[in-house]
This record gives sequence, C-alpha cells and structure tokens, in this order.
Amino acid sequence: MTKTRWTADQIPDQEGRTFVVTGANSGLGYETARALAAKGARVVLTARNAERGRAALAKLRVEYPNANLELASLDLADLDSVRAFAGGLDEPVDVLVNNAGVMMPPRTLTKQGFESQFATNHLGHFALTGLLLERIRSRVVTVTSGLHRRGTIQFDDLTGSRVYSPVDAYAQSKLANVFFALELDRRVRAAGSSLVSAYAHPGYSATNLQSSGPTGLLNLLMKPANLLVAQSAEQGALPQLYAATAGDVVGGDFFGPDGLGEMRGYPKRVQPVAGALDVETAGRLWAVSEELTGVSYSF
Repeated sequence: MTKTRWTADQIPDQEGRTFVVTGANSGLGYETARALAAKGARVVLTARNAERGRAALAKLRVEYPNANLELASLDLADLDSVRAFAGGLDEPVDVLVNNAGVMMPPRTLTKQGFESQFATNHLGHFALTGLLLERIRSRVVTVTSGLHRRGTIQFDDLTGSRVYSPVDAYAQSKLANVFFALELDRRVRAAGSSLVSAYAHPGYSATNLQSSGPTGLLNLLMKPANLLVAQSAEQGALPQLYAATAGDVVGGDFFGPDGLGEMRGYPKRVQPVAGALDVETAGRLWAVSEELTGVSYSF
C-alpha cells in the first residue's frame, strides 16, 4: 500500500465489472455500493427488507442517475433465501462483498434453527460464496470486526443453548468470518485458482447495527459511543473497498483502519488475532459449515 491516505476517490475505473454487495441498503454496505457506483461498476445491492432496499436504490439513483444498479432480495439468516438468490443470479460476478450482518441481539434462532448471529454473519455468507463460486471471477471480500479478537468458536454450543452472551456470540461469528476468509484463500491456492480471498474490518463505525441489534444496557451505551467515538460509515467502508478494488491486494490480506487501536482512520494492512491462524480449527469450522448449510465447495 502507498503511504498516502487512501480514499474512495482512488478507486480505479470499474466500468464493465459486476459487484455483489450484501446488506447494501444501509451502513457500510450502502457506502460500499455508493463508492462503486461512482466508479462505473455494475452493483447488485442485496437487502433483507424490500422497502429499505428500494429506498436505498432510489437514493443512489438520484445521486448517480446513470449508474448500473440492481436490487435483489437476500436474507442471509435463511438458507432458502440464499439458495434462491444464488439460483437467480446467472451472470458472472467479479467481486462478492460479504458485508451484511447483525450485531448483539437477544438470542433468537433462524428458520433452520441456527443462532441468528452465527447464521447471518457466517453461515449465510459461507453458503452464498460456495453457491456462487464458479461465477466469481476475481475476489471475495469478507467483512469481519475488530471484536473477532475476543471470539472463540464454541463447537459444542453453536446455537448458544447452554450459555448465550450477545457480545460473545457476535465475536464468535466475526472470528468465523476470519477463519472462513483465510481457509478459502488456502483452498483456492491449493487448487491453483486465481481467485483472491481478502477480508477487512471497519474499526468503530457508526451504523444502524448498534441501534437495531443490542437491547437494554448495551443499547444505551452504544448511543453515546456512536456520537463520541465512532467514525462515519463512509470512512468505515474504506478498508473493504480497498480489499475489493485495489491493485496490490493478494489472497489472505486483511485491511483495517490505521488509527489508534484500529478504531478509525484510513485503510492499512493489519493482522488478525493469532488464534485465527490455526489451520486445524479453520478446517473443522469449514467441515461443520458445509454440514450445517448443505453447501460443499468445488474448486
């Protein structure tokens, strides 16, 4: 990376390239789609809520009337929705940005019986990537969080039925994102594929995750923190935009903010928690994810 502060203005021309951005109706996903549209990309915005998706699309079309934008329904918490979306997307995809997520809600189970954070943040994206794999031409970018560093994979209690902490379950799902991105990189390299698997985290960025997920005391604490500490979603989206578009990105690269504690700032290469480099745990999580989603990867 260059020593200058990288911004979305430095994204190369993306004319003729197709990006799929999950959770693109707000926050980091919206800002990612917005920056790509400004550079001429064809962007498929996915949203769980149709009304919010249409509102985001309309807003982007006002700002960029000539942009090549498409809205699609996708609920990462529902594997039926994931399969339906993947089955309806026939054309090649240059870059898949696995951005959508939920953060620290009370314990709930999805349609398929999985804990909602692990399902949405990890299993849904694992299934989506596998189902689209043959159509992805360039990169997969997976969005994690700095909180992955406090996560552990509770293989004996992935649904949180014994003990559930909203924060710990979120950290687990974000650590799973890191394991996935790195294991995908290992497997595509072993297969001799040119696909790049990179990942990024936004630092502490103000999005609707902090208000829509946490309840009680967590919610009360995050409101002033968003005002006093957090950077904007536009700034927070820069690491994943760098991972998705910059020319010097290679498989296994991790990007986050360059400020103190990686909380805010401009993109730089960063390192995951040491435990995320455990190949045995990554392989075990991959096998469990294939079993739970019913999606097996073929390179």
